[in-house]
Amino acid sequence: MIKRIIYFIIAIIILFALSYPLHQYILNSKEITLCYSLLSIYLFHIISAILVYFVVEFVADYVPSQAGYGYLASVFLKLGFFVLIFNNPVFTSESLTKPERFSLVIPLFLFLITEALATAKLLNSK
Repeated sequence: MIKRIIYFIIAIIILFALSYPLHQYILNSKEITLCYSLLSIYLFHIISAILVYFVVEFVADYVPSQAGYGYLASVFLKLGFFVLIFNNPVFTSESLTKPERFSLVIPLFLFLITEALATAKLLNSK
């Protein structure tokens, strides 16, 4: 259990180390400014992906048949907390530009796909 969690944390950190600088570089090269902090969006997704995987790992150890439901519930909580935390900087502006929308969705999908693959691998091994 601990070994899988550590591998997942390392994978998430590597994903962040590759994707955030590239994302920031693309925004800077096109001279695009965002109305929110891109780093805070990435940090939220890093922390929440680790927490989601930890919850699934914990549930899979004690109640293996309910681990899928644990994943589903934790993803819904993750999205709910995202809306609560980033309500003012993201959702109060009248309309987001396309780069701002893409900059919100890209980290979401990167980390969501990563945690879904890790969870699927975990559930298949159980």
